[in-house]
Amino acid sequence: MSEIHTFAVTGRWPADFHQGGTLSADGLSVSFSIPAGLGGPGLGTNPEELLLASAAGCYLITLGKLLRNRRIPFSEIRLESRGFVENDRGLRFDRIEHRPVVLVDDPADEEHIRILCEHAEHACMVSSALRGNVAVQVMPEVQVQTAPSR
Repeated sequence: MSEIHTFAVTGRWPADFHQGGTLSADGLSVSFSIPAGLGGPGLGTNPEELLLASAAGCYLITLGKLLRNRRIPFSEIRLESRGFVENDRGLRFDRIEHRPVVLVDDPADEEHIRILCEHAEHACMVSSALRGNVAVQVMPEVQVQTAPSR
């Protein structure tokens, strides 16, 4: 029998959409509104950023676990993610680009790290939920840290 995990978010949205709404969950309390670029007030965050943050957070956790499970030493993963929304007969979240930078001391595992960067997108639960609706691209980079000079 499979184990089921439940996550809950509560929200409020006022009749006047220029005020924006709120969302809360364990560890989350955020104001949000329609982005200014889409005709809203641009207060707090917006659903598009929240979706992107969810995809980025899941990707980072998954990549970190894959690297750790394969015993590949790294000091940090840095990530820039971008979401692209198209307005083609209605708004549509078209694609996400993840640009991870994995900081390592030894470049020996570089090719393996690049493969795991791609694999993390396929193993991430949020990416799996988006698959078929939103394209996700990964553009990894591995940076070798140099020891500080004395």
